[in-house]
Amino acid sequence: MGYVQIIELQTSRYDEVEALHEEWLAATDGSRTTISELVLQDREQPGRYLVVVEFASAEDAAVNNDLPATASFAERLQPLLDGPPVFSNLDVVRVDRT
Repeated sequence: MGYVQIIELQTSRYDEVEALHEEWLAATDGSRTTISELVLQDREQPGRYLVVVEFASAEDAAVNNDLPATASFAERLQPLLDGPPVFSNLDVVRVDRT
């Protein structure tokens, strides 16, 4: 069964968050377990972003979370946010693609 994590971020420093994310992508190339990532910007609430991260399983998400680069990313991300991130951890029940 698939697994998705949705991370809600509030920031007025999105460009810096994006640069940090690019660093994480480079640092985890070949070792991260993500299948895909989708970054969404809220049209009604400026500075609100949702990051939808797809994994094959919750176990793969745990492996990704345990990467040293992920811990460094999370630590460096905090000062760029206007509040703590909110995480939703979801099992995929159904996918319809058209």
